[in-house]
Amino acid sequence: MGEHAFQAEVGRVLSLVINSLYSNKEIFLRELVSNASDALDKLRFRSITEPALLEGEPALVITLRADRERGVLVIEDTGIGMTEAELVDNLGTVARSGSIEFLKQLEQNAHDQKGDEQNQQAEKKGLSLIGQFGVGFYSAYLVADRVEVTSRAAAANQAWRWSSSGKDTFSIEPAERSARGTSIELTLKVDQKHLLDEWTLRDLVRRYSDYIAYPIEFESVKEGKATREVLNQANALWQRPKSEITDEQYEELYRHLTHAPYGFEGPLARTHFRLEGTVEAVGLLWLPKSAPFDLDDPRSQRGMKLFVKRVLVMDDCDALAPQWLRFVRGLVDAEDLPLNVSRELLQESSTLRTIKKQVTKHVVDLLDEIANSQVGDYQTFWGAFGRILKEGLVVDAEWKDRIAKLTRWSSTRGTDLVSLGEYVAAMKEDQNAIYYITGESRPMLEGSPYIEAICARGYEVLLMTDAVDTWAADAIAEFDGKKLVNAMRADVPLPNDNAADNTNEAAKNMGPLIEIASKALEGKVKSITTSTRLLKSPACLVLTAGAMPAHLENALRHAGKQVARGSRQLEVNPAHPVVDKLAALAKANSHDERLGEWVTVLYEQALLAEGSPIDDPIGFAKRLTDLLGQAVGI
Repeated sequence: MGEHAFQAEVGRVLSLVINSLYSNKEIFLRELVSNASDALDKLRFRSITEPALLEGEPALVITLRADRERGVLVIEDTGIGMTEAELVDNLGTVARSGSIEFLKQLEQNAHDQKGDEQNQQAEKKGLSLIGQFGVGFYSAYLVADRVEVTSRAAAANQAWRWSSSGKDTFSIEPAERSARGTSIELTLKVDQKHLLDEWTLRDLVRRYSDYIAYPIEFESVKEGKATREVLNQANALWQRPKSEITDEQYEELYRHLTHAPYGFEGPLARTHFRLEGTVEAVGLLWLPKSAPFDLDDPRSQRGMKLFVKRVLVMDDCDALAPQWLRFVRGLVDAEDLPLNVSRELLQESSTLRTIKKQVTKHVVDLLDEIANSQVGDYQTFWGAFGRILKEGLVVDAEWKDRIAKLTRWSSTRGTDLVSLGEYVAAMKEDQNAIYYITGESRPMLEGSPYIEAICARGYEVLLMTDAVDTWAADAIAEFDGKKLVNAMRADVPLPNDNAADNTNEAAKNMGPLIEIASKALEGKVKSITTSTRLLKSPACLVLTAGAMPAHLENALRHAGKQVARGSRQLEVNPAHPVVDKLAALAKANSHDERLGEWVTVLYEQALLAEGSPIDDPIGFAKRLTDLLGQAVGI
């Protein structure tokens, strides 16, 4: 009880919200009504197994009251309510993980504001970040000088009042409240008194909160008599026919369900469907425009809500969609599940398996539609979530072929991403495979020795830079009758041509040099051969069966894994002037000790080209210095 200091982060949030963000201050009502709806959802869910929670106040309703004399607007609900500790935790702290990083981003957005356009962009980012951390309650201070929250938790006897002017402190004290629920009293700022007008509130509810499934009532006194009028349609929006739902209503429901985690601009696309027959359910799913900061955090919420007969029974239901669709946001409202469903029961439910398959189908169908008719939107989606979608190629054979058609790749053709279908359509007549290479970045791959001969033949090469791509390409294996071939592998098939014939001719004199190199590099490479893939480079290391590319080995090491370098084969280019000269020297004097040093330099150069660390960097530096000295006549 008594006076409390805000957690330091809350004070910073309040300052930023009030002074830097939210030019559209009316948004506060959406935030507070959305929180009230969440409280009602929690109560309804708990009452399934604890029906006594509804005693004394069975109605589930949100009420707005305007007290003109005091200049106070009240938002009240009959939901789950809060205890004293919950008031402190929920309103006095920013409890979500990563809050410090959140605040740094918010403050940077505010600091970067320079002009109207920049202000708007910063505001959108700020709204997005605020939504991600669930601190929309503090938007009340956009319109209020003081906020009082009186709450009585369901099944509790004591109510508590939280109050603050949004400065450095808040107070908690015992209060009187006859039934469970929460009321928020906003003492409005002088320039916000218009919010007490019934028609203003009616318009705000219609615009921002009509999707709420509980009645939002306006309570007023007319001719000495209290009256209540419902301002919204008060039924589950997703159960209405699509023809009766506006884009704005869909968008507001999206923001409510997701707490607007992906920005003020709204979602990229949606699909609204109904399942009938052996399983009855309604699904409403959205594709966000951008990825949340915690998309790769295994502890982050998946964003799919499960309703049963309009009752929210699971807020974060990972059984509704596969892991590789974890970016999807939305809900499923099922008719054929028990209200007290558990996560364990969901794992065994044939109904849920059917729903999950239908959810997956509708999302993939939606992606197909966007990819074919809205190329710009699909590029936006792919930039945000392509690497996640590709996980499905590896873990979900049932959907592999559908996903493969949706993939987009960088390539040597140009800067635009290409689909596998576009790649095959543009293949040369004598080309029988889809060539690709994996690595850390496009510039590194474009200059790679592995693709010299492939590109010289006019063949396109896919440049794959996501960590998942090596496994994704292996999973696809073949597309439209064309095998996917890793240009870094030892057994790359290339059509015979004059260049290959010339290389084979030059290789006849390579025996002594290869013998010397085999002794110098014993234990470092599996074997040494002449190459037909190299045109400009003297040597490269190619992957033998089961070996991982260097960039994956490096990534695993950075993650703390003990990873030995996989088996490599050294290929030397007999047509390269340096290699040709070394071969001649080896043939003339195979006992020249310098040859071992020189082929070691070729090997170390190949290590650098593939992105691997050099085992002996000091020795490498010495060998280079010696070569430079010989080059300048020292």
